[in-house]
Amino acid sequence: MQRQCMLTTTDNPFDPFKQFTSWFLFDVEKGYNTCAYLGRIAKISEQLSDEENDNEVERAIDEIIKYDFMNIYRKVTRQNDAVSVDKVS
Repeated sequence: MQRQCMLTTTDNPFDPFKQFTSWFLFDVEKGYNTCAYLGRIAKISEQLSDEENDNEVERAIDEIIKYDFMNIYRKVTRQNDAVSVDKVS
């Protein structure tokens, strides 16, 4: 399994990989709308391969975190069912 990345907020208690529905409902209820925000930043296309789109999503997540002046976003990754939170400097 290749590495997968997701964007979440520091206060969301749900795992976006395993509890996506609960994660999404919490996110929307709080007004973050993280999926829509990520969709505006990531430049994905049907003309790109899945790997290229995944790389673009990770690039967009890194960009969102870079400009997150409120420090509410974090990147979580999963590889072989092991979930970790990436530290961003």
